[in-house]
Amino acid sequence: MSQTTPYAALDAWIDQHFDEEVRFLQALVQVPTDTPPGNNAPHAERTAELLQEFGMQAEKHAVPTEDVQAYGMQSITNLIVRRPYGPAGSGRTIALNAHGDVVPPGEGWSRDPYGAEIDAGKLYGRASAVSKSDFASFTYAVRALEAVARPAKGAVELHFTYDEEFGGELGPGWLLKNHLTKPDLMIAAGFSYEVVTAHNGCLQMEVTVHGKMAHAAVPHTGVDALQASVALMNALYAENAKYKQITSAVPGISHPYLNIGRIEGGTNTNVVPGKVLLKLDRRMIPEENPVAVEASIRAVIAQAAADFNRLHGLEGEDAVRMDIKRILLARAMTPLAGNQPLVDAIQRHGEAVFGEKPPAVGTPLYTDVRLYAEQGIPGVIYGAGPRSVLESHAKRADERLELEDLRRATKVIARSLHDLLT
Repeated sequence: MSQTTPYAALDAWIDQHFDEEVRFLQALVQVPTDTPPGNNAPHAERTAELLQEFGMQAEKHAVPTEDVQAYGMQSITNLIVRRPYGPAGSGRTIALNAHGDVVPPGEGWSRDPYGAEIDAGKLYGRASAVSKSDFASFTYAVRALEAVARPAKGAVELHFTYDEEFGGELGPGWLLKNHLTKPDLMIAAGFSYEVVTAHNGCLQMEVTVHGKMAHAAVPHTGVDALQASVALMNALYAENAKYKQITSAVPGISHPYLNIGRIEGGTNTNVVPGKVLLKLDRRMIPEENPVAVEASIRAVIAQAAADFNRLHGLEGEDAVRMDIKRILLARAMTPLAGNQPLVDAIQRHGEAVFGEKPPAVGTPLYTDVRLYAEQGIPGVIYGAGPRSVLESHAKRADERLELEDLRRATKVIARSLHDLLT
């Protein structure tokens, strides 16, 4: 038997079942998973139904409602599909993780965000590229492996989770914390043209600026919280000029960045705003210390409040107050020594299938893959997504996936699983 025979057989099975794989993905895209509001249990139920048709039994792990609601979501049911190929402990267990939750569609779509329409070789729809596409690629890679070259040892687990957009603590984090899984290696949903081995960290904070509400006809009787917020925003944005001087040694990652993504406040047009809420996102390169980053931002906020009060002669009960609440601290993912077999297999088969070797790089995104790494589980990010986030329109209107990328990524994953398990 030639060395390439198992790979050719895997490729052939995937080609023969590719139309079926596309229909599977369409069915997943057609069930909304907008987060917020984060009512994602129905999608998990639908996914489990579809998997059952293939003889794959999905364990349903529902996160307690009180925990989900306290987190700001409505429902989460995480799925684990366990596929053992020999006696327990006889080989490596490889987890394949993709998340079903996704940001709401937003405006500007030329197609139904949940129509899963196919046009010119592309499938359109929210989460078609990130990352319901890898529900399909991972599922069909495992099906191909079992149909053509079922290993005699080891195991594969499919982890389909629903909390990546909020940080993953109630997705993979919850499964790991509750000792429901502990794989030896893992591959997470990603992009077909690169193997991601590191990613940024992310600190998200909520700042509430307290002033004093007053009638707009007598503004001197109040303290404008929005004006104070402008001073705060200018101070925070000024930090970005400093961040550009801090560069990462990880290919694919440049420098830190701070973004103010949400502002809300005020009561009416004719009222001096008494309270304004800001939500900010600080991306941290792998070399940064999250504790030091948070302390630095808190110091900038405190200084902005002090400067505003001094400039406007405010003190005591009239002084502007800025309360800070941490929403999320997602640590950076750094490569673990044991991830090299994953990198080698995916690069080897990526080059064979795509005609070009996918580079091993970092990404400025943050993902819930870090939660596996924090448990000492080596992993990489690779999947059916496109060449870049920009190309996929992820988190923008008309998100789309090149179906040929789906086909080829499924082959790469199936081939890599074959090598890793045999």
